[in-house]
Amino acid sequence: MSLVGALPFLKPRLSPSVSPGRQRRHTLPASEFRPLNTQDAISVFEIEKEAFISVSGDCPLHLDEVRHFLMLCPELSMGWFEEGRLVAFIIGSQWDQDRLTLDALTLHKPKGSTVHIHVLAVHRTFRQQGKGPILMWRYLQYLRCLPYVRRAVLMCEDFLVPFYQKSGFKVQGRCSITVASLTFTEMQYPVRGHALMRRNSEAIGFPQTALLLEKQTQRLESHVQFG
Repeated sequence: MSLVGALPFLKPRLSPSVSPGRQRRHTLPASEFRPLNTQDAISVFEIEKEAFISVSGDCPLHLDEVRHFLMLCPELSMGWFEEGRLVAFIIGSQWDQDRLTLDALTLHKPKGSTVHIHVLAVHRTFRQQGKGPILMWRYLQYLRCLPYVRRAVLMCEDFLVPFYQKSGFKVQGRCSITVASLTFTEMQYPVRGHALMRRNSEAIGFPQTALLLEKQTQRLESHVQFG
């Protein structure tokens, strides 16, 4: 059973001295994008396991590896939450070579200028709603705010190449990494951060650009029909 969304929403108790009309409500944001942390690891892995094992028989990241990257470089992850429930996520790490090697699957290279995107996954309940492309777009915009990032790279099976091409990734060639009988295409996206976003960025939050990103995300949600 998936642990995602397993906890019930509890109804707040009303104080007898405060009328219901004046009771202050505490609600979770309808939609929120934020970096992931180790407390999110189980929810992340439950989504990933369901998304990948049925297709390829394995996951890009096992639970201990999810925790590993969320501990070392949480700022290179992004989760999409709706009413506090994780519905989609990306996990990345830094890399310092032109092409991916086996080490890229497990290592985080803090001095690297490349972000290796390990996994993008959407909860099964929220697929075919455009969330995958929207989250990737949002993540790439966020990377533009990080002054040390020059490009993003990933490896995928051939049938996923058109999906990532729609997000702006270009084929770099056949990846040297194989997993059992699976082979992969390596793709890259040049991150061209512009000065305004870099000046306005503040660590993870970059609040002055958050409103702009939110408006652009809403536009994408209303137009993108695949996910």
